[in-house]
Amino acid sequence: MKLYNSLTGKIEEFKPIEEGLVRMYACGMTVYDFAHIGHGRKYINDDVLRRALVYLGYSVKHVQNVTDVGHLVSDGDEGEDKLEKGARKYGKTVWEVAEFYTKHFYDSMDKLNVLRPDVIAKATDHIKEQIDLIQKLFENGFAYDTPEAVYFDVSHFEGYATLFGRQELEDKKAAVREEVHTDPNKKNPADFALWFKRVGRFSDHVMHWDSPWGDGFPGWHIECSAMSMKYLGDQLDIHTGGEDHIPVHHPNEIAQSEAATGKHPFVGYWFHTTFLTVDGTKMSKSLGNFYTIEDVIEKGYDPLALRYLFLTAHYRKRINFTWDALEAAQNALNRLREFVLVYKSKKTDERTMLSAEKLDKVDHFRAEFGNYVSDDLKIPQALAVLWDVVKSNIPDVDKLDLILNFDEVLGLRLGELETEKINPEVMELEDERSRLRAEGKYEEADKIRDRLASEFGIKVKDK
Repeated sequence: MKLYNSLTGKIEEFKPIEEGLVRMYACGMTVYDFAHIGHGRKYINDDVLRRALVYLGYSVKHVQNVTDVGHLVSDGDEGEDKLEKGARKYGKTVWEVAEFYTKHFYDSMDKLNVLRPDVIAKATDHIKEQIDLIQKLFENGFAYDTPEAVYFDVSHFEGYATLFGRQELEDKKAAVREEVHTDPNKKNPADFALWFKRVGRFSDHVMHWDSPWGDGFPGWHIECSAMSMKYLGDQLDIHTGGEDHIPVHHPNEIAQSEAATGKHPFVGYWFHTTFLTVDGTKMSKSLGNFYTIEDVIEKGYDPLALRYLFLTAHYRKRINFTWDALEAAQNALNRLREFVLVYKSKKTDERTMLSAEKLDKVDHFRAEFGNYVSDDLKIPQALAVLWDVVKSNIPDVDKLDLILNFDEVLGLRLGELETEKINPEVMELEDERSRLRAEGKYEEADKIRDRLASEFGIKVKDK
C-alpha cells in the first residue's frame, strides 16, 4: 500500500506500527447543524480507505470522534461555541442539538453506505481524559494558565511553525485570524486553548465541568489527542481529516500529543480529503447550493449515486457537484446494477473451465484493480477496471465474482441486489435474441424484441 502523507507532501510506502494492524483515527463532525454532501465526500473517502486496507489484508481499528463541545466558530479560539450557536439557531438546548445532529450525521452516512467506526467517541464523555492530558502538558512544561484559559505554548515545541509545510509564525501566525477577542495574557498569537474558563465571554457557557484550573470546558483540539490515544495508543498509523484541518487543528494535535508523550511521530500517515465545490463555487446556504442527503433523495436520486459520483474523482482532487453530474452517476449506477442482476440470474453453479486466455484476463483484471487501489487509492482508475470487466468476453459468472470482489472496496452494495425481480423467461428470450443477432438472423431476433415489448413491457435498444 502506498499513501500520500500530507505531513511530508510525499507518496510513501505504508508500514503500520504493528504488522497487519492499522490504527486509524478520523476527525468526526462538529454536531451543531445538518450533515451535508461535503461531509459525505470526506467520510466516503475515509470509508474507501478503510475498505481498501481490509481488502489488502490488514485488520483495521477505526475510531472517530464526535465534537459536541469546545469547537469555537474560529479555529483560532475566537468567537462563540458552535454548539451554542446551533442551539440558538434551532431553538433547542445544546444537549438536544448534539443528540439530534449526531443522529442525523450517522443516519446520513448509513445512507451512503459508510461503515460505522469501531469506536464513536463523544468529547463530552471524555472530559477526564482531556484533563489528564492537559495535566501532562503542564508537567512537561508546555502549558500555562491565564485568568481566561489554559494554553499550549507553541514556542516550546520545535518545528511547530512549519508543520504541513506552513510558513513561519511571524508570516502567517499559524492561520490565526484577527477576531473580536484576543486574550491579552497569551504569550504567542498562535498559542491555542486547552481549557476555557467559565469567565468573561464564557461566563454563561452551558456545558461546563470542574477542573484543576477552574470551572470550564475543553478546547476543540485537545479532544482528538485524548480520545485517539485512549483507544489506539500513543502513536497512530493513519489520521484522516478534511483539508481545512491542515492549517490549525492537525498541527495543534501533533504538538500537544508529542509534547505529552515524548513520542515521535504521533501519526505515521496523514490522510486529507480535498473539498468539493457545488456549481463551481463553495457550498453555502446563502447561495442556495447547500445540499443534504435528504435533498438528494427528494430529487429522486439514490444516495449511492452520490457515492458513485465521488468515486469518480481522486480524494486529493477537487470535484464539482452539479445535478447533471449526479444524473450521469445515477445512470451509470443503474446500468451497473442491471448488469449485475443479469449475471446473478444466470446459473452460478454451472461453471465451465476457462480457457488459458480468459483465465489470464480474470487474473489481469484482479491484479489491475488491486494495483490501482494500493497506489494511493486511485479509485477512478479502479472503477474503470470494473467497467472493463463488464465489457469483457469472460463468462458472466466470473464477471459477477470480480465485480462483487471489487465492490468490497467501492461499497456500492451490488451484492445486495435482488434477482427475484428478473423473469427467467425474459432472460432466456434475451439470450436467444443475442444468439440470433450474433448469427446474423436479424429478422428472427426482431420478433423476439417485439415479443419482449408486447408481453413483458420491456423495450430493447441495441447500441
